[in-house]
Amino acid sequence: LEDLQDTFDFCFKVHYLPGEDRTSDPQYTQQVQALQAKLQILDRQRRVRGGRGWARGVHGHPAPPAQARVSPQEVLAQMQQLLGRSETLQDFLQQELGAWRERQQRACLGATVDTRLRPLETWFTELGQGLFQLLQLLRALGDLRQKVTYERDPLKAETPLLEQRLRELLIYLLQRAFVVEQQPSMPNACKRPLVLRTASKFSVRARLLVCLHDRNHRMEAKIHIDRSGPPAFRKFNILTSNSKTLLAGDSPQDGLICDFQYLTLKEQKDSRSGKGSKGAGEGPLVVTEELHLITFTLAYAYCGLELELETSTLPFVIISNNNQLSSAWASILWFNMLSTDPKASGTPPWPCAAPHCPRPCCSPPRLPLPRSWCPDQQFFSTPPPAPWPRLAEVLSWQFESVAERGLSREHLLMLAEKLFGKV
Repeated sequence: LEDLQDTFDFCFKVHYLPGEDRTSDPQYTQQVQALQAKLQILDRQRRVRGGRGWARGVHGHPAPPAQARVSPQEVLAQMQQLLGRSETLQDFLQQELGAWRERQQRACLGATVDTRLRPLETWFTELGQGLFQLLQLLRALGDLRQKVTYERDPLKAETPLLEQRLRELLIYLLQRAFVVEQQPSMPNACKRPLVLRTASKFSVRARLLVCLHDRNHRMEAKIHIDRSGPPAFRKFNILTSNSKTLLAGDSPQDGLICDFQYLTLKEQKDSRSGKGSKGAGEGPLVVTEELHLITFTLAYAYCGLELELETSTLPFVIISNNNQLSSAWASILWFNMLSTDPKASGTPPWPCAAPHCPRPCCSPPRLPLPRSWCPDQQFFSTPPPAPWPRLAEVLSWQFESVAERGLSREHLLMLAEKLFGKV
């Protein structure tokens, strides 16, 4: 088709002279009629499968058989079907990613679950690679349209709409593919992540599940703390560098990661009082109930597509001394125990699976994970109550993470009696 278009374009520029009255010239009239015939052949080849004998291949070699050639309009129809299947696959990947986020949240509370990202990374990369290949094919068809177009051109009407739909699918996929692989944690946190102490080092790591990048483009990741946090909360600065280049691992299996290590937090001082940014008695919540967030941003570019990706950590608590550790960890337990969707009114996020739960679990079915993680940092302004089955399950996880053994039914019954009396 490209060879046919080049031939038509050359003949058109040589023989067609608009603005000149040459209707009486029989040779010119014959040339215009030949151009019209070539244009009709070109239009037919854009709409249906090519016939035999109308064109030659490159350098005079025969063109492929008619059965091997597919018209651009048929290509566009097949792409419509592929995009529909891609949307279905993308919905499936979103469900799997939501399940992984839920498992990661439970792992932070001490549950023994699988939080590996390798299967998801493979699926996301394969889908992204297929969509980018379709984007390149659409751009090739767009180049053909730019060279030669005419009234009722099938490429002119369908190609831009398909490219817009494809770009939206790619943007959606890439935005969901940027995840926090390791939540903020200190090196010696006694298996209690999401509790950070000022002036102590901590680490956090993000991963891009679509392992496709332009090696000539420097993808820079940045981290920010409380980009839009409540104004009454304390303010902190991240010491050391808050930006890093997203790097591919030593092998293709390592993926694309940005690993921030040896970070420290320092509270901003109020220049008027010389104290911290939140004085004693200020603000609606105590410091161990303030939920903070670290947000990653990534400047992504590949195959001409450029956009900024963003993802956030789970909420964490910042303390200034070890005396606040137990209270801070209780806040982390309470929030993650009750809030998969932080805007829901305290509905437990997962069905009870405690092996020795003394009471039947009456919680409603699991809520779907929101498409973008945007926690309510004011969660403890009106903290919801926790049903005992959920609390019993989490307490058992805590013991199992430290002692390698969960709580038995007798243990849970004893704790329930201490809390509620006779059960």
